[in-house]
Amino acid sequence: MKAVVIKGAFKVEVEQQPVPTIQKPTDVIIKTHYSGLCGSDLHNYRQTEPGTGFILGHEVVGEIVEIGAAVQKFKVGDVVASPFSLSCGNCWYCNKGYPARCHQATFYGCPQLPGCQAEFVRTPLADASLFLIPQDVKPETMLLMGDILPTGYSCAYNARRLLDEDDERVDLTVKDGVAVVIGCGPVGLCAITSAKSMFSHVFATDPTPERRQLAKHHGAIALPLDELEGAVLAATEGRGADAALELVGNEGAVNTALDLVRPFGVVSSIGIHIKPLTISGDTLYSKNVRMQFGRCSVRKYFPGALKVLQQNKDLFSRFIEHKVRFDQAEEYYDLFNRGKIAKTVFVADVIPL
Repeated sequence: MKAVVIKGAFKVEVEQQPVPTIQKPTDVIIKTHYSGLCGSDLHNYRQTEPGTGFILGHEVVGEIVEIGAAVQKFKVGDVVASPFSLSCGNCWYCNKGYPARCHQATFYGCPQLPGCQAEFVRTPLADASLFLIPQDVKPETMLLMGDILPTGYSCAYNARRLLDEDDERVDLTVKDGVAVVIGCGPVGLCAITSAKSMFSHVFATDPTPERRQLAKHHGAIALPLDELEGAVLAATEGRGADAALELVGNEGAVNTALDLVRPFGVVSSIGIHIKPLTISGDTLYSKNVRMQFGRCSVRKYFPGALKVLQQNKDLFSRFIEHKVRFDQAEEYYDLFNRGKIAKTVFVADVIPL
């Protein structure tokens, strides 16, 4: 089968690899229809997360072609989507609704589990991980539900949840407050659309003009950073943002969030932070900042994120900018890494472009 393999910093190749087989009774084998190119894949591409020689990718929609003996919820022929992290569904963390920290959690696109940018994918822990494709959503659009849309949704939801501690409520049917989204890449756009359903006003910023324009299409008031603070203060009678959503994953973005948020406001971060952060303890103390960091538990946020998708199907159908074959992986990784393109999907040869 064709597979996209990381060979070194800024180098991927399409190789012929063996078709995966069932290894445990909880496994299924998926014949790939669509596989996403995600910003998280760039950590491997840039080798900020070192390791080579494995298949990349953690977003897949496809057809189950083989099931393990213990699989009960799915059958051969089912068309499914998979979250980027796989979980058992039975441990303490899974039962609490935190499958991102499952004791058996594993991830596509690493040396331990080959990724989804291949013509076939082995999925462990299938019963507790996979989702059937709803009939009212296009399969290629459903690819967004494996990672970026639930992740963006969780960032917005956790911001509202922590704000609502003021009133001991979480009523997402009532739009309330001013949010700022920092980072308008694909996950940031998902956060913007999600936040629009929860907050009265949503601002956004990104250094790239093209991404700010996309943020406007998703409903945000998108501004360069040097114009943002004044606009937020004007919208909040000088208080600052009720919530700052950080989707970049670096120190500068976190400190921008802390600068923009009001006292007793919320910083909600799902940026992947792999380096130490230097932040002001005085700012945290003097602003009484509430914070939420970390990986998204896709299963927990899947229903809410799916509702956002179903209510914005036309918007998200245009979200996918490029549909290409696996053979074009080297070109499109380079373009994506340089910020020249937005969401890109690899389409298996058996599916028309």
